[in-house]
Order: sequence, then structure tokens, then C-alpha cells
Amino acid sequence: MIANIFVFIFGSLVGSFLNVCIHRMPKNESIVWPRSHCPKCSKRILGIDNIPLLSFILLRGKCRFCKEKISWRYPLVELLTALISLVLFMRYGLTYDFLVYMVLAWALIIATFVDIAHRIIPDEVSIGGLILGFILLSVKGVDFNPLRFNFRFSLESLLGIIIGAGVIFLTGKLFDLVYFKMLKKPPIDGESESMGGGDVKLLGMIGAFVGWKLALLTFFIAPFLGVVIGVINLLVKKEHTIPYGPFLSFAALIALFFGSQITKIFFPLC
Repeated sequence: MIANIFVFIFGSLVGSFLNVCIHRMPKNESIVWPRSHCPKCSKRILGIDNIPLLSFILLRGKCRFCKEKISWRYPLVELLTALISLVLFMRYGLTYDFLVYMVLAWALIIATFVDIAHRIIPDEVSIGGLILGFILLSVKGVDFNPLRFNFRFSLESLLGIIIGAGVIFLTGKLFDLVYFKMLKKPPIDGESESMGGGDVKLLGMIGAFVGWKLALLTFFIAPFLGVVIGVINLLVKKEHTIPYGPFLSFAALIALFFGSQITKIFFPLC
């Protein structure tokens, strides 16, 4: 019980830092300096006002100095990070897998909220996460007694990157080929209208952490999550595009928790 409380508190603290990343990364600002401050009045946020979840409640959702409303995104990210970290801990315990998947979850949270707000996924998250995921998964292949290395984990990560990024890239290109041929007009600037480059890199990053089977599973789950929002968006806003990163992120978490049962059905020999 004490361990669960500690993980929840630690997760909320990390969520506070993720909020800084979500706010600053799209602006190409440093996530380290300067210290946290109010976006409107630029006053430095006091330590007592920077306690995850609790400070938002005590301040009644407003800046102490200028009374500007604080976005609900801040406590939401803190709570979401805390809950996901706790669930991962309850699933994997204090193990290396817990560390790897917790880092993945943090990256997915940043990607999700940045994509919702700005329709981009920072390369620091996708490319940086891809590299980090490959390293973390490769480390699982190290056996220190005796000293030897199992390349299976590195190969699994590499295949996850290639297949994850490749399948979403090729699907987007195929859709665009059919779509623009039906409309008899070329895509704007030669870019894909259906799938952005950030989504391709994001699924490649996911594959680096979870391997090719769960990356494929993520690819197939995501459209089912996005179809309802896509239809509502089309009917209400008359737009046919939606940020796809949140659905890939949610699908990745579903694949992570339930993937072993699902893949046994679809990949019984793997």
C-alpha cells in the first residue's frame, strides 16, 4: 500500500514536469530554464503553488498573482500520469519492465496533449523516444553473470521501429493514392493528407519499446478509437482531419496491457 502511494505521488510529480514539456516543446523553449511561471503575468510560480493536484484545488484554478484561470490540462496530466504509473506498477511491480513502460507512457502523454493542441508531435518525443526505447530494450539482453548479450531484444525493438513506422507510412500513401485519384487532384505540396510524418515516427517510437507485434496491434486498434471522434468532427466542424497521435497513444496502452492475450489469437506461432 505504501509503495502504491509513493508511486502515485512520484507519478504526479513527473506529470508536473510533463506539463512543462507540453507547454514549452511546441515553442522550442527550454524545458529546464527558466523556472515555471505564469504564461500571462510571467510571475514565478511559488513552490507552495506548484504541488501537483493539490495546488490547483487550493488556488481554485487561478494564478495567485493575476487571477488568470489555470488550464484544466495541468491537473489532468498530473492525475493521468500518476494513475498510469500506478497501474503499471501494480501490473509489473518494481521491475525493469516497469521502468521501460513507464518511460513509454510518459512520452505518449506528452505526444497526446501536444498533438491535440498544436497538431504536431515533437521530434524530441518521437525520435528521441525511438532511440531511448531501442537502448532500453537492448539493455534487457545483457546478462552480467556470465557477461554475454542476447540480441533478441535489440532485434525485436528494431523490427518494432521498422514495421511500426513502415505500416502506417505505407497505409497513408496507399490511402492518398486512392483518395486523390478519386478526386482527380494532386496532394498539396506532395505531402500525405491522411497521415502526418509525426504519426509515422510516433508508431516507430512505440514499436521501439514494445516490439513489432504490439506495434502492429496498436496500428489496428487506433482506427477503431478514432472513428467516432472523426465522424463527430466531420459532422460538427466539417473537417476530415483529426490529431491521430492520441489514438495511437491510447491504442499502445491497450496493446501493452492486453496485447499478450490478443496476439496469442492472431500470432499463435510467434
